[in-house]
Amino acid sequence: MRFTLLAFAVTLLVLGVPPARADVITATPSMFVLHAEQTVPAAPDRAWSALTRLGDWWNSEHTYSGNAHNLRLDPRAGGCWCEQWREGSVQHGRVLLVMNHDGVRTLRVDAPLGPLQEMAVNAVLTFTVAPDPAGAKIEMTYRVSGDASLGLDQVGPGVNAVIMEQYGRLIRLVTSGSPG
Repeated sequence: MRFTLLAFAVTLLVLGVPPARADVITATPSMFVLHAEQTVPAAPDRAWSALTRLGDWWNSEHTYSGNAHNLRLDPRAGGCWCEQWREGSVQHGRVLLVMNHDGVRTLRVDAPLGPLQEMAVNAVLTFTVAPDPAGAKIEMTYRVSGDASLGLDQVGPGVNAVIMEQYGRLIRLVTSGSPG
């Protein structure tokens, strides 16, 4: 695995793409905020198209059905980020906003993902795709808040690891055509 990660990092550097970085930018027992941004050598339209095809980049290990191609995103206000399979279905999120303002596209989803859903937190995931001289800048912010007894400052780093894995897969899909 170390070789694969090293090879990926070298490939990104050769392509002029620094590795994606995310931070838990703030955390308290009642909230945390994650943020990541990456510039990729791809047209903004390509980046946006990839973003809206969740099944192409989301890791199947982080789905209820075990198959990311069961994920669907209806990119319009009120649209569902849903997963459906023979034995069940789940709504991972509800689209709050889809906007294209002067070439900057935003997708905002009310999305208490995974175990956050059962914790009854408020969770808003926002992606922005903007033109950049080097291609497109893909920015992600995940804001989660809830009852202080949940200890969300302790939950944040684990959620960050999972969300950053997905974000990295999106960046790889846009950059190389493959999330893996």
